[in-house]
Amino acid sequence: MHLGLFLGYSGATYSIDIKMIQEAESLGYSSVWTSEAYGSDSVTPAAWILAQTENIKVGTAIIQIPARTPACAAMTAMTLQSLSKNRFILGVGPSGPQVIEGWHGESYDRPLTRMREYIEIIRDIFKRESPLEYDGYHYQLPYRGDKATGLGKPLESILHPVGELEIFTAAVAPKGIQLAAEIADGMFPIFMAPERFDIFQKDLEIGFAKSKKVNSINTFKVSPIVPLVVGEDIALCRRPVKSMLALYIGGMGAPGKNFYNDYAKRLGHEEAAIKIQKLYLTGNKSEAEESVPDELVDSIALAGPKEHIKERLQVWKNAAQEGKIDSLLISGGNLSSLRFLAELSL
Repeated sequence: MHLGLFLGYSGATYSIDIKMIQEAESLGYSSVWTSEAYGSDSVTPAAWILAQTENIKVGTAIIQIPARTPACAAMTAMTLQSLSKNRFILGVGPSGPQVIEGWHGESYDRPLTRMREYIEIIRDIFKRESPLEYDGYHYQLPYRGDKATGLGKPLESILHPVGELEIFTAAVAPKGIQLAAEIADGMFPIFMAPERFDIFQKDLEIGFAKSKKVNSINTFKVSPIVPLVVGEDIALCRRPVKSMLALYIGGMGAPGKNFYNDYAKRLGHEEAAIKIQKLYLTGNKSEAEESVPDELVDSIALAGPKEHIKERLQVWKNAAQEGKIDSLLISGGNLSSLRFLAELSL
């Protein structure tokens, strides 16, 4: 089982603990992932980390698809790939309508169609088999809209890619999982219970059956984001995980439009998911956090005393041995806890 680091996006200030990342690299961690919301971006930190490491892979989890054209994303990926000797992984996702329409001023219409087109265009650019042409719902290359000058022409990348580009997608909803299995190299669920891989299994198989890449669970990389909080007081350790879960289950979308809430229901926490969302959206965030079940926290996180974490980590190891997951992307933790986890895993 591989270990990776998942770095959060910024608050009011932003910094990167590069020494911790370098230490993780020396411990055998295989990847580190950057993220973005509506503050810091994910590409700049990825470049910063790649420039100060030697072996560890660096990915974006995620770049928001409507924020950049497919060609811009491909140019960025090719540049970082070339400069880092092929250590860059491109993670993409549709984000949500609140950010895409509220922050980027772009339509959230047909997000999975956009993701399919986005990845297809990036793959075509990397192939360099011919000048780029594409006719899709969201993207037409060259552009032929009402305000087109008519001067656009198909182009081929000046820069030659270094090897193949791995592309991951953020996915927890059924259709998103199916699309990931069909066209991507892996996916990172925002949280996951290793005992409930059955939630993904059917949709992954549907995607694999459609894939031109001939994917299977043996080659497709499921890499969940796993919170890590080590401490003797398990209730105290659960608190930051509950805060995260309340935000996603309760606040990431309106009622009926929150796929994290739907995902929590599929994990067996329907009653709690409904309650958390109602409390969160009415401004009762602390009560929403308190309503997150301990069982949910313990199933998706490594939180609590070392012996408890050791027991839960074995469940993740078993899932990895069965080919269900490739990496744990560790969120949170400090140098001491990352060392502890490496001793148990690597």
